[in-house]
Amino acid sequence: MQDLRLTIKENRQLTDKMWKMVLCHPDLAVQKPGQFINLKIDGYFLRRPISVCDYAPGEVTIIYAVVGKGTKVLSEMQIGETVQALTGLGNGYDISEAGEKPLLLGGGAGVPPMYLLAKQLRAEGKMVTVILGFNTKSEIYYDEEFYKIGCRVILATADGSLGAKGFVTDVMPEDYSYIYTCGPEPMLKAVYKKAETSGQFSFEERMGCGFGACMGCSCKTITGYKRICKDGPVLRKEEILWED
Repeated sequence: MQDLRLTIKENRQLTDKMWKMVLCHPDLAVQKPGQFINLKIDGYFLRRPISVCDYAPGEVTIIYAVVGKGTKVLSEMQIGETVQALTGLGNGYDISEAGEKPLLLGGGAGVPPMYLLAKQLRAEGKMVTVILGFNTKSEIYYDEEFYKIGCRVILATADGSLGAKGFVTDVMPEDYSYIYTCGPEPMLKAVYKKAETSGQFSFEERMGCGFGACMGCSCKTITGYKRICKDGPVLRKEEILWED
């Protein structure tokens, strides 16, 4: 974990609610796709955990939703301003288990961590299929970026305004070697029930501290409760115990 003051290189709107921000620091390091950073927005007590979308040495890209006053402030910040952040948080995805035809499923705000994961899998020559799920056409973002790195991309919208009508589980192909997914819990449960292979599931949870001290984001597993921020956010399919 690093505690750094990051400089904003880019901050622009993608959709009505989603924004892309690029942050820089010479000492910044991200070890795995699926990790997250925890931003301290001046004037607000709780930090905002946001998944890493992309990474280059000294530079990290995040995509965030403007859902409250804190993220509204974040969207109004300008290039050259700085923001305090805890970086390198979470365990991230393990790409060694992917096989030759990994299937990536991202829903809504769960799309960004799929991008860095897809880049690394494509760099290893994997045949990557990405399913991106949204409520409607106007909410779709980053699909072109996945096309550009050579992924097979399948779009699903709940209202059928673009791509297949339905959810990510409605368009899952039959031929895949492993599953990686991130999204809201109902989506993760549905993927879990339909998956025919092993996989890794990244959970979206409200986090207080971001590094395991407060126990506010615990999840039940076969070995007891795990902290999503420290022991996760990625859990393997076989260890998850769903609570009603």
